[in-house]
Amino acid sequence: MSGFYEELAEILEVEPDQVTADLRLESTSWDSLAVVSTIALIDEQYDKAVNATALAACETVGDIERLIAARQTESEA
Repeated sequence: MSGFYEELAEILEVEPDQVTADLRLESTSWDSLAVVSTIALIDEQYDKAVNATALAACETVGDIERLIAARQTESEA
């Protein structure tokens, strides 16, 4: 996830070393543009589509990771 974290840091306008699973998105620039940018990042990095509403409801980076993992599991089923 390190490449993902680096790109996500740019979207959230924080330093890459601040991006951890516990990072609360409300403490960053998490807004509708960040959600759209993160959807594009997930598609680019993981070739997965995520629901914008579900992504916007995420409260931490760990929530985003779990959303990606759920999409990967759905694809494998």
